[in-house]
Amino acid sequence: MTTPPFHIVLIEPEIPPNTGNIARLCGATGTILHLVGKLGFSIDDRQLKRAGLDYWDAIDVRRWDSLEQLQQAMPGGRWWYTSKKAARSHVEADFLPGDLLVFGKETEGLPEALLAEHAERCIRIPIFSPIVRSLNLSTAAGIILYEALRQTGRLS
Repeated sequence: MTTPPFHIVLIEPEIPPNTGNIARLCGATGTILHLVGKLGFSIDDRQLKRAGLDYWDAIDVRRWDSLEQLQQAMPGGRWWYTSKKAARSHVEADFLPGDLLVFGKETEGLPEALLAEHAERCIRIPIFSPIVRSLNLSTAAGIILYEALRQTGRLS
């Protein structure tokens, strides 16, 4: 029996190099990448392909028209919603193999209504500077994914 992969869910990503970097991260870790809603670029975008280098064959990328469509396809999934406004740090989450790590668009994050509906499943990465408001999307995805991999013993 194999360990279920983690899933990174990007809701309406806007910047091709971020998505390309996250795609490469997914390929390196056996994580499934879900792209949801209207993208701020074409899947054929040169910058997207460049950021993913020549690893696209190693990446399981799935497209969804809406988050609701993905949620219906994975009714038993455990969802973690990321937000700088969340009360709980990502290291306080209890990740399990197969969890879905959900990230919002670069300029707006996840919708407030979605965060409010799932407050117990919202996590943040601590930021210690009063000047820096957020981390880059691909950096945040890497931090949270590798914490999930650490917690589930998949880094050894």
